Amino acid sequence: MELRSLGYVGIRSPDVAGWDALTTNILGMQSVDSGGGSHMYRMDDRVHRFMVDEAAQDGLGFIGWEVGSPRDLQTLGARLDAANIPVEWASPALCAQRHVAAMIVFHDPVGTRLEAFWSAEVDTAPFVPGRPLSGFRTGSLGMGHVVMHVRDVDTLLPFYCDLLGFRVTDYGVTPYKLYFFHLNGRHHSFAMVGSGKSGFHHFMIEMASLDDVGQAYDLAQQSPGLVAYTLGRHLNDQVTSFYVNTPSGFFVEYGWGGQIIDPAVWQPHETFGGPSLWGHDRLYEMPPGQRENLLAMRLQAARDGLRAPNPIVGSE
Repeated sequence: MELRSLGYVGIRSPDVAGWDALTTNILGMQSVDSGGGSHMYRMDDRVHRFMVDEAAQDGLGFIGWEVGSPRDLQTLGARLDAANIPVEWASPALCAQRHVAAMIVFHDPVGTRLEAFWSAEVDTAPFVPGRPLSGFRTGSLGMGHVVMHVRDVDTLLPFYCDLLGFRVTDYGVTPYKLYFFHLNGRHHSFAMVGSGKSGFHHFMIEMASLDDVGQAYDLAQQSPGLVAYTLGRHLNDQVTSFYVNTPSGFFVEYGWGGQIIDPAVWQPHETFGGPSLWGHDRLYEMPPGQRENLLAMRLQAARDGLRAPNPIVGSE
């Protein structure tokens, strides 16, 4: 299939100043002066990976997926058109705004705006992080991953798997349905949470060093209410991370150490141990019993001695 990686994410918000403080001071992105009510942020040599558009209401604006060639873009557009999914080829002005050579725009069955693009512009100026850090893990793996709340996972599987080419990495059914999808070696670039709601759950960005995550965790804890999930480690993708609340009501996951898979041989499978090996305690109000269920799963993981692979192999 044509999609290769998560290229960028764009959101709408009336609190641009709040977003700017979060992205630069905590997350460590580089703010780029873009003007016109659109604020861009760098994570690497790309002109942007994240955008905030000033708007009266908060919400997800768009998700940008990268393809490998103009032909891939044509093929994807034709397949969507054949499936009666309306496709719009972006104007030169919109391509210039996104800093891509070509792009199509379409929507998933629940109305999420998706953009597939080819050839993102590279900035000749060096990346300068908003605070000292080792860097972001991007490249062929893409920006990171995005996770959506959905009312019914099963109704969206044909669109994302059959039309867009996402491949299931793994899935769980307790305490709620969770499906994870890959496009490349990153364990997942996209996931759906069958929470019964509809909307954006979070996006994840991955760091080059665990110390980047730990220092951001210290910084985030200086702002009361900013941390949404405590530091923890996920069971399936092995990411060590914490989550922050954002001005727009969803989360950002800030992590390190994600599993790299081989898509050529990977077999999808069901997971049973819950979302996390340890930590990731939610610091917000949850439905009755859900917090206790998540804790019970983590305590069972401890009793079972579950471990993620140790990246430190041997010693001298």
